[in-house]
Amino acid sequence: MGPVECLVLAFPGERLKVAAVTAVADLRKAGQVRLIDSLVVTKSATGEVSGSELADYEEYEEAAAEIGPEANLLGPEDAAEVAETLEPGSCALMLLVEHVWAAEAAQAVREAGGHVAGRVPIPHEFVEQARTAYREAVATAATTAVRS
Repeated sequence: MGPVECLVLAFPGERLKVAAVTAVADLRKAGQVRLIDSLVVTKSATGEVSGSELADYEEYEEAAAEIGPEANLLGPEDAAEVAETLEPGSCALMLLVEHVWAAEAAQAVREAGGHVAGRVPIPHEFVEQARTAYREAVATAATTAVRS
């Protein structure tokens, strides 16, 4: 089995965009991840919290069908915890996924007596800043080399 992770994808507004659900379904169809469970968490403008399954929403029916059966491991306690991080009038898609693409490597690490000792997510903005800085440094170096 590959590493298992609970991801929380937060969105403005009280409804998920179908494209976000479809993207998750596409990852599952491509064999990149196995969706173990999911939960839609909504925090209303007045602060009321609700949690429901993707299958409960008609507009996600097609994408949710591509995701397949789920284990129902995420529940009301999880919704309440996620809601603490949400702004009023927003929602989140909780995903409990197995990273299938990493299963072979994970097995080799376990057989060698190893384990994941830490995980640090890097925000997309930081990656883009680093890429921009790198491109600028390369361009500056190329300009300096041409002048020399």
